[in-house]
Amino acid sequence: MIQELKNNYGSQFEPQLIEEIYQIATFIEAPEGQDLIQPGQFIKSMPLLLSGSIKIMRPDDEGEELLLYHLEKGDTCAMTMTCCMGNTKSEIHAVTETPAQILMIPIGKMEEWSSKYKSWRNFVFNSYHERMMELLESIDNIAFNNMDERLENYLKDKIQILNSKHIYITHREIANDLHTSRVVVSRLLKKMENRKFIKLHRSFIEVL
Repeated sequence: MIQELKNNYGSQFEPQLIEEIYQIATFIEAPEGQDLIQPGQFIKSMPLLLSGSIKIMRPDDEGEELLLYHLEKGDTCAMTMTCCMGNTKSEIHAVTETPAQILMIPIGKMEEWSSKYKSWRNFVFNSYHERMMELLESIDNIAFNNMDERLENYLKDKIQILNSKHIYITHREIANDLHTSRVVVSRLLKKMENRKFIKLHRSFIEVL
């Protein structure tokens, strides 16, 4: 684990901080589709993602969920940090999109390291900024783009996250992430196939 820590954060954190994280953090290996954070849950630790991808979603009053952003290797979640520092309940749902390796940092260390290590303080501020920009991008996508554009952007993000042009996902799962109906997604995917942007297979979507 220490080598993964150095590979992901060695360029950002001091060696002493890397060693402290190694000694204190709890290591988790999560399979694809595992719930990490549920709405209404008190969060006692902050995640550092060593590998894989996590979806951060916001549920509405009817139980439907909207995809806010993804976390990838080297990231952490700004909303999780906010809940930790304020000792408030989570308003997000976090689920692994791929198998993931995660280090969980206890709440008590966040404030201590912010005063002790400049690199940790910068990391926290940069993480807030990056997640905020991703949130703004999601809001712009919803407010200013039609569903065709949102679906195309969604597939492009998937390619980058999975590092593959073969996306194993159902039309229903896409519809849930985009907060729309499966019928709409299926119709738009068929249009994209006719435009030779994608090819639809039985169990996956191939981006051409």
